[in-house]
Amino acid sequence: MLGALRSIVQEVNVAPDLNSVLHIIVARVKTAMTTEVCSVYLRNSMREFVLMATDGLNQSAVGQVVLALNEGLVGSVAAREEPLNLEDAESHPKFQYFPETGEERYRSFLGVPIIHQRQVLGVLVVQQREKRKFDEGEEAFLITMSAQLAAVIAHAEATGALRGIGQKAEARFLGVPGASGVSIGRCVVSSPLADLNSVPHTMCMAVEEELAFFQDCLSEVRKDVRRLASELENRLNKEERILFDAYIGMLDDTSLGKEVTERISSGFGAAYAWSEVILEHVKTFSSMSDPYLRERASDVRDLGSRVLAYLQEATHHDRVYPDNTILVGEDLSASVLADVPQGRLKAIVSTRGSSNSHIAILARSMGIPTVMGAVDLPFTRLDGRELIVDGYRGTVYIDPSDSLKARYQEILDDDVKLNEELESLKDLPSETQDHHRVALWVNTGLVADAMISIGRGAEGVGLYRTEIPFMLRDRFPSEEEQRQTYREQLKAFAPHPVTMRTLDIGGDKSLPYFPIEEDNPFLGWRGIRVTLDHPEIFLSQVRAMLKASEGLNNLRIMLPMVSNISELEIAQMLLYRAYDELREEGHDIEMPPLGVMIEVPAAVFQTQEFASRVDFLSVGSNDLTQYLLAVDRNNPRVADLYHSLHPAVLRALVYVVQESHRQGVPVSICGELAGDPAAALLLMAMGFDVLSMSASNLLKVKSVIRSVTMRQAEELLAEVMSLPDAESINRCIDVAFRQTGLSRIARPHSEIKLDH
Repeated sequence: MLGALRSIVQEVNVAPDLNSVLHIIVARVKTAMTTEVCSVYLRNSMREFVLMATDGLNQSAVGQVVLALNEGLVGSVAAREEPLNLEDAESHPKFQYFPETGEERYRSFLGVPIIHQRQVLGVLVVQQREKRKFDEGEEAFLITMSAQLAAVIAHAEATGALRGIGQKAEARFLGVPGASGVSIGRCVVSSPLADLNSVPHTMCMAVEEELAFFQDCLSEVRKDVRRLASELENRLNKEERILFDAYIGMLDDTSLGKEVTERISSGFGAAYAWSEVILEHVKTFSSMSDPYLRERASDVRDLGSRVLAYLQEATHHDRVYPDNTILVGEDLSASVLADVPQGRLKAIVSTRGSSNSHIAILARSMGIPTVMGAVDLPFTRLDGRELIVDGYRGTVYIDPSDSLKARYQEILDDDVKLNEELESLKDLPSETQDHHRVALWVNTGLVADAMISIGRGAEGVGLYRTEIPFMLRDRFPSEEEQRQTYREQLKAFAPHPVTMRTLDIGGDKSLPYFPIEEDNPFLGWRGIRVTLDHPEIFLSQVRAMLKASEGLNNLRIMLPMVSNISELEIAQMLLYRAYDELREEGHDIEMPPLGVMIEVPAAVFQTQEFASRVDFLSVGSNDLTQYLLAVDRNNPRVADLYHSLHPAVLRALVYVVQESHRQGVPVSICGELAGDPAAALLLMAMGFDVLSMSASNLLKVKSVIRSVTMRQAEELLAEVMSLPDAESINRCIDVAFRQTGLSRIARPHSEIKLDH
């Protein structure tokens, strides 16, 4: 059966559509299990289960037999979400006879649910005339097949094969809320160069021009391949030289080139046509049983990427961004956002990541509605399509109806009205009704952040992400380039303090010119670990910071991902070395306050030791939550387990504040939790001296703080700290905010119902 399973999987992988997959499954499973019937039932929009394919029952019953959840044996399997193995199906109380199927002849029954991400998508069934119970091996085989089928069905739903997206029918896809707000606009697909799997579905207007463009690109690749073969000629054996000849042959008009030309002639864009043809051939080679031929799949893919790079490079600079651009992609970066002309980016959708991915944090700082982790979104087919992005719920709508657009326009208008109302607070102090003050600072990284933050009354910068200027370049910035960038930030906020975090790369933040490849990057080489291993990078950066602060003296330096006292001591030694060098060079600078980020569990339990050696502490709640809960914050499959208000997280925060204050050291929090108006009250009650957040949330947090007393906040914290789980805590907070009339600010649009 293992061989049969491998063979079926290979066939499924090269099948052109869902219908073909279903027919392959029922035919091959029936043969592999030497049984007489194999059928697939799929869930429809009414949550009923429809017979969609069969080998053994009457074909006329396909599409006609429909069972409700818990109706009949199939409905029972779906309701129970577990296999049902019967040697005499008719004796089961749930047995239901459908004359049109002809199944009265079959006695034994084995059905297994088809489940994807906890949702039952259908039921896979085998039946047999002989009265017998299928053994454990057969049951395990069918369960394995259902798992294979689940992924294919989920993809078919996503791409519209089951919901008619191609016919412009409105469709909804779920992700994770990344940045609050809603937007209605046009999709622009962002795909990495030479990535065959991410090429947008495009049509061409001028076929002859597209064909000529395609041939020009093929010609350039032929030259590249010949040049490479010539350069390596003396180092290649005969077999390797033949491979280069094969590459050139594949580009010939009678081979791959001919297939692509035919597709372009039918109206497809060259890059899309090329990627489709290449991926079909890669699938074909990958499914072959001969090991040598199977290895050729990588050759075809490599050649495909070479040609695609030419096709995309030539068109990249002609990219048009409409005024209401919604940027959609698989793995977006800060540099991709920077490509969109100022004022045109209205929303972001990423098929990867979660609400605490770096791109989501950037989007929040820019005030751009964002949905992350929309894993099933058929993004390559959305270029130019109208979308609604709901950053409050983590929902994306494709080709929305007029009525849905009208309802979301109401939400947009309400958001604008609320922001206008909050503007009146920007010059008022951040204090409770009984005059307890808490400083509200901002997190920045882009030049535009400074102006937005100052306009909203920010009292300082709790986190300046120095990695962003690094990410927007194609090389390490020089010391002078860094100095100029840092000077702009320090000058913009002077005399208010600006806390600059030293370079924090690794995890989900990478530099294209300094790649870090790791199996588990969040537990690997990142933050202070990278810069201490490269003291030249650290020294250049802190020298630039110190020089930038000359005459302003509002700099604070913060070290990320510190987990050991020795890391702090080495960093301090390097900082003093840079300071002494600059003083000797004649710079009139002061030694800035130095702080440590508390963002790993080890640092939490060394708070006292760190506090006794530094000037301030700052909690990075995003990573601290991730590490405390063992939840990858970029993995949408476990996004529902990432709870910033988890009891363990809250207890850790209380501990850090208490231990820091025992040493007389101020403590701030600069994670996204600080920008949640509801959570901000809890943090204030814990005793945090500074809350640092995205500028877009500052006035909302200030509004909530000014609406309560410190005693009310402390009472809410005491109640919350006694609760056992994040769900209870969130319910408690929601009730408290409804009672005080603050839900509109703390939980905006939570009660709006949409008919979907």
